[in-house]
Amino acid sequence: MSDQKRVMRVLKKEDLNAIVEIDAAGSKQNRRDYYERKLDAILNPKHNINSSLVCEIDGKVAGFVMGDIYFGEFGIPDSTATIDTIGVDPRFQNRGVASELLDQFMMNMKAAGVKKVYTLVNWDDFALEKFFSRQRFSPSKRINLEYSVS
Repeated sequence: MSDQKRVMRVLKKEDLNAIVEIDAAGSKQNRRDYYERKLDAILNPKHNINSSLVCEIDGKVAGFVMGDIYFGEFGIPDSTATIDTIGVDPRFQNRGVASELLDQFMMNMKAAGVKKVYTLVNWDDFALEKFFSRQRFSPSKRINLEYSVS
């Protein structure tokens, strides 16, 4: 399968099925309801900025990155962004799709005046941690706190 024509673009409602399929291939779960809610929020005209992207190869969605921009939330005065979901179709993995998506996402964040981009990785997800490390992410000085509701 050749990587003929790659296009990076903003996520659209029509991408839902491809995103659900890509996520299911990696997570072994169907999270359509989650992605329907996520896309509704991202594509809501009152939402700050649609910063989420997809990569198409030969007209087919090959990967996606979803994130948000925050202007002053959590008491942080600088504009920040988060990446909460990234996925690549297994047929297009190890071809630089995720790296290109992150590069474009970072260029967009810089243009939006964002100073820092955050993401969370499970402490034992070594492959994902290694990927983000290669993308110049480092441990944050912020502490992620959790509370177990039982």
